[in-house]
Amino acid sequence: MKNIKIIYLAGGCFWGTEGYFKRIKGIKKTLVGYANGNSDETNYESVARTDHAETVKIYYDFSRISLTEILLHYFRIIDPKSINRQGNDIGRQYRTGIYWEEGDEESENLVKDFMAYEEGRLGKLAVEIYPIKNFVKAEDYHQDYLDKNPLGYCHVNLSLADDPIIDDKREFLNKNKREVLDDISYEVMANSGTERPFTSDLNHEYRKGIYVDKLSRKPLFVSSDKFDAGCGWPSFSRPIISTYLDEEVDTSYGMVRTEVRSKSSDSHLGHVFPDGPIDMGGLRYCINGAALDFIPYEDMDEKGYTDYKIFVK
Repeated sequence: MKNIKIIYLAGGCFWGTEGYFKRIKGIKKTLVGYANGNSDETNYESVARTDHAETVKIYYDFSRISLTEILLHYFRIIDPKSINRQGNDIGRQYRTGIYWEEGDEESENLVKDFMAYEEGRLGKLAVEIYPIKNFVKAEDYHQDYLDKNPLGYCHVNLSLADDPIIDDKREFLNKNKREVLDDISYEVMANSGTERPFTSDLNHEYRKGIYVDKLSRKPLFVSSDKFDAGCGWPSFSRPIISTYLDEEVDTSYGMVRTEVRSKSSDSHLGHVFPDGPIDMGGLRYCINGAALDFIPYEDMDEKGYTDYKIFVK
């Protein structure tokens, strides 16, 4: 599968953890099993003896969802301070943990940075972080358990997967677009126009920070995912959060393209093309600078974007 990376999450009973992540945009496949025990063999009856943790192996498309976003979802559904217990399940097999594949330094660094961020907010946590070892696929009846048994036990509120991952109360500007946008921004955002290439100041903006919808002020892209495509428009490898954009087929001008729109303000932003850097996922979100404002990292607290600082690398 193209653009696939793997992360392993132990979050209590793996039925609920898997059920939750299967609902998340960008998650391509899940597999439940037992991880980081003292043997390369185990099963449901012996998992406590072998000290494995019930774990979900998650295959995700990193051009659509970042590991940081996945970990924000993970922390939503666990009690990160609970030792060997989640929900009504008690025992070492229900401990929490984040595991990456041996040699995956990028994931290791992201996990460690994320944990440092969360411990800075919450204090000492009980979530273990290690490279994966001794992962054993669980029995077939455990795979996709809640799909096969929709009334089965689940310690996770699966409906949370449909809620925004960051509780961002930012409201769309309650004014006519014509009143708050200059001519080129209005032409782009309201009329699906295109600014002339190489005219936006954001083409050469590479400071740390985020790019927000000029109307709704919702964060859309992050400096860590910006690259110079040489096309004359700001280019990004993926959105800051997978659910903040809409993509629609655009057949204008005798071409078939994928239009990118801001969901929060229902405004045109640009197009996405499959010719971006391979190591960044292969996508190029070609965005009109006239639709965006840049918020430098050092100004994010003052302007109300503290919760998004974890995305800025």
